[in-house]
Amino acid sequence: MNQIKNIKYDLEERTAKFAEDIIELCKKVPKNVVTIPIITQLVRAGTSIGANYCEANGASSKKDFRNKIFICKKEAKETKYWLRMLAKAIEEQREECRSLWQEAQEFTLIFSKIAANTK
Repeated sequence: MNQIKNIKYDLEERTAKFAEDIIELCKKVPKNVVTIPIITQLVRAGTSIGANYCEANGASSKKDFRNKIFICKKEAKETKYWLRMLAKAIEEQREECRSLWQEAQEFTLIFSKIAANTK
């Protein structure tokens, strides 16, 4: 049982670290008419993954848990989209965006698996 709790905590920590990395990336991006809306959307989606995972862990029912996990998956996919747009808008950040995109892809796969296992 303790091992399961540690795994849960590790994913909470991993999603929190990801959100922090998204925030740090966005702080570096020059602000202009193109980047401001992308940054806003990216911060919202990228930080929402971990917040919804924390909510899932405190869910009141299996249905509530599953719903929050689906939101995590949806937000991870949206984050990938905004990272792609930011990489296009700011070429200098392309590698950092690519690295974060990969982590968002892994979250998409993780949350897809969790959702499939909660049926």
